[in-house]
Amino acid sequence: MTTPRRTVLRLRRLPAALIALVCASTATACTSGDERPQVVVTTNILGDITREVVGDEADVTVLMKPDADPHSFGLSAVQAAELEHADLVVFNGLGLEENVLRHVEAAHESGVTTFEAGRAVDPLTFRKQADGGPEEEAGQPDPHFWTDPDRVRRAAGLIADQVIENVDGVDEEAVRDNAERYDAQLADLTTWMEKSFDGIPEDRRALVTNHHVFGYLADRFGFRVIGAVIPSGTTLASPSSSDLRSLTEAMREAGVRTVFADSSRPTRLAEVLRTELGGEVRVVELYSESLTGKGGGADTYLRMMRANTEAVTDGLTTG
Repeated sequence: MTTPRRTVLRLRRLPAALIALVCASTATACTSGDERPQVVVTTNILGDITREVVGDEADVTVLMKPDADPHSFGLSAVQAAELEHADLVVFNGLGLEENVLRHVEAAHESGVTTFEAGRAVDPLTFRKQADGGPEEEAGQPDPHFWTDPDRVRRAAGLIADQVIENVDGVDEEAVRDNAERYDAQLADLTTWMEKSFDGIPEDRRALVTNHHVFGYLADRFGFRVIGAVIPSGTTLASPSSSDLRSLTEAMREAGVRTVFADSSRPTRLAEVLRTELGGEVRVVELYSESLTGKGGGADTYLRMMRANTEAVTDGLTTG
């Protein structure tokens, strides 16, 4: 979803009261002397990636708060207006931002340039249920591409292209330099993850998660996906008793006793699985779909991936 580069400033079709509200909330953002280019990003993971690429060349606004769920977070009227006034909107797409997509589409229809990162990086599709995937979404695009750092490298380069092409006033050389520096860091991340995962025995390279979020990681680094507690690619779904029985049977057959859960809901997950499996089930916390606040352990994409790699490696090699 892209639109041609804008050559003139545009006044959005917004009610006067809403425009006044936006101006009041952003202080000088609506003054005639403010000409800083504006890039708006939906998710905080993509927001961090975009900031690394953009640097000081534009203001980057991230709509999703730390520790939020990309499937369920919504926008305020002010945030919706920020989308409408952006020079460029970067969003994950592929159905991830379930409550935000209509606002992105509205901005696109009003003439804002939008870039759907997930669709641009050769997305995988969800596997069939027999292969550990979600039954109702089998064959549909999987939006969780960020668990593969090589696809993030591709996305970062494409974001740089979009910024240079569509955001007036940026220094192309500076953006390219930022993108090259970050690309090198992502390449180092992939190499480090490969070395870390090499220490996991083949018979233990099996993943069970809270929902279907690590398909790209499994594909990139050679893991088997056994299943998920929530048999869906979205956290908005709920498991039935038959879903849980099917999962526990698959776990028994595979000899899996470790489950990886999002750090925001591990206790509930442990209780459900202990009831179904009996005995001890080890639940290991991961940062799956959101960055944390500063100092929270995963406040950048690079820190999130390193923390998850350490947790997966430890979870599958100990106990």
